[in-house]
Amino acid sequence: MPPKKQKSTMTQRNAAAEQAKKKQQTRRIIWFSTIGILLVVIVVVLSIRPAATAASFDYEKLPRLGQADAPIKIVEFGDFKCPACKIANDKIKPNLVSDYIDSGKVAFYFMNLPFIAPDSTTAALAAQSIFHQNSDDYWTYFDALYNNQPDEGLPWATPDYLVDLAKQANLSIDFDLLRKDIENQTYIEEVNENKSKASKLGVSGTPTYYIDGVEYLGHYDDYAEFEQQIKTALGE
Repeated sequence: MPPKKQKSTMTQRNAAAEQAKKKQQTRRIIWFSTIGILLVVIVVVLSIRPAATAASFDYEKLPRLGQADAPIKIVEFGDFKCPACKIANDKIKPNLVSDYIDSGKVAFYFMNLPFIAPDSTTAALAAQSIFHQNSDDYWTYFDALYNNQPDEGLPWATPDYLVDLAKQANLSIDFDLLRKDIENQTYIEEVNENKSKASKLGVSGTPTYYIDGVEYLGHYDDYAEFEQQIKTALGE
């Protein structure tokens, strides 16, 4: 009798072990299946995300180069002390003018995002003053700021420098008013509105471009890539 009892006990233990093994395998199958389902759900959710809404701008308030009724509107966020902005102004804007702005296809707008140093804001204030005095001279001054841009580490954008630069550019403005506007920060609210818009859009660096409200994600000095997004916007 004892051997039979021992054999029966071993059989029961083996059965219990086998059952436990099956339960463990079942739990593993359920666990891996759950993970797989979750991954599929994540992929599906990501694939059906709605397309980003194009950014909107109050174009009438901004400095404009080109015709107001141009079908494509390009906005640049820039800092006059930014070396990359100077490179973009040298490589992108001249081609943009000759290929699209002069023909009426594109209008170019600028918004201030002064972030490099405190005198970035001083330069922005000078540009806004000139914009309100003479919107055509604004773009002459715009180019003069970049063409004569000293090292970004130097606090060069002082009222004296900015007024002298305007005189050298032979602008048709009131230079005393320009100095007054800079020193009194007459247009600081407009500069801050530009910065606030950049913050809402998640713009943190310059130059950043929006082509018909869609952010340009290519390199800032690659005109061929820049032009391709313009052609897409034009439906070409």
